[in-house]
Amino acid sequence: MKTARIAALEALMAEPAFWDDQNSAQKTISEANALRELVGQFTALRARLDDIGVMIDLAQEEDDRELFRETDGEAESLLRALDGFELELLLDGPYDRNNAILELHPGAGGTESQDWALILLRMYTRFCERRGWKVETLDFLDGDEAGLKSVTLLVKGHNAYGYLKAEKGVHRLVRISPFDSSGRRHTSFASVDVIPEMDEDVEIDIRTEDLKVDTYRATGAGGQHINTTDSAVRITHLPTGVVVTCQSERSQIQNRAVAMRILAARLLEKKREEQEAEVAALRGEQKDIAWGSQIRSYVFHPYSMVKDHRTGHEAGNVQGVTDGDLDGFVNAYLRWNLQRRQGSGA
Repeated sequence: MKTARIAALEALMAEPAFWDDQNSAQKTISEANALRELVGQFTALRARLDDIGVMIDLAQEEDDRELFRETDGEAESLLRALDGFELELLLDGPYDRNNAILELHPGAGGTESQDWALILLRMYTRFCERRGWKVETLDFLDGDEAGLKSVTLLVKGHNAYGYLKAEKGVHRLVRISPFDSSGRRHTSFASVDVIPEMDEDVEIDIRTEDLKVDTYRATGAGGQHINTTDSAVRITHLPTGVVVTCQSERSQIQNRAVAMRILAARLLEKKREEQEAEVAALRGEQKDIAWGSQIRSYVFHPYSMVKDHRTGHEAGNVQGVTDGDLDGFVNAYLRWNLQRRQGSGA
C-alpha cells in the first residue's frame, strides 16, 4: 500500500507541470519523503529481525550464554522500535498527515489560568521542535498581567494533526501559585483545540453574505507594520458563530487569506463533529463533550504527577512533561483511540 502510494507520488513529481503550484508540490514532496522513510524503517526492522534469528541459531549451536544475553537485549530493543513503528501506522485518518492548527484559551481564573495557558504554549512549542516541526504564530493576545488570553498556532509537519489531536480538551493545573502572596494552592484550567489545516483544493461552501469581516491593528512584536496599519483580520461566520482571527502576515490581504483557510477548517471540523454526534445518538451512546471535558491533570503540589484521564497514562516528572516530553501521553492516546474505534465499529 505504502509503496504503491510512493510510486503514484513519484509519477506525479515527474510531470512537467508539477512545479506550477509551489505549495502543492512541497506537500507532495513532503508526503513522498515521509512514506519513503516509513518503508525504510520497515526494511530496517525486518533486517534486524533476521539478524536476531541468526544470533539465536548461533547461540544455540555454540551454547553461548553471553550471546543469548546479547540476543535478549537486541530483541527488547527491536520490540521498542516496533512499538514506535506501529504508532506511525495508526495515523491512518483522512487528515492525520495534515498540518495542524492549535489554539489555546485560558479558563476562568484570570492571571492564574492565563499563565497556565502560556506554560502550555511553551510545552507544545518544545514538543513540536523535538519532532522537527515548524511552528508559526497566527494570532496572539497577551494576558492582563502575565500569560496569554489566546493564541493560534500553525504547526507544519508530516502527521502533525495525527499526533496533536491527542491534546484536544481541557487541561488542569494544580500548584502553589506564584501570584499568591499567601502561598496557597490553586487549580487552573486551559482549553486546547486542534483541527487539521485543510488543503486549498478542499471544497466548502462559504457564502460572502454569511461573513462579517473586521480589521484592526495588530499587536505584539512583528516589525514596523505592527500598530501602523489595520492589517489584522477577524472573520465571523454568521450562521454558526465561528470566529477566526489572523495577524501574522504583513498585509490585510494575506491575513484574510490565512483566516479564510482556518475558517474552512473549522467549519469542516464542526460538520464532522455534528455527524459523529448524530451517529452516537442513533446508537444510544453517551458521547464525551470535547470542549469542557478534563482530559489531563498536571499536579505540582502536594505531589508531582501528570495523569491522562482518558488513557490512565501517568508520569511523575511534571517538569519534563511541561518541557515538551509528551510522547508517552500521545502514544497512549493513539492506542486508546484505536481500541475505542474498534469497540464502536467505527
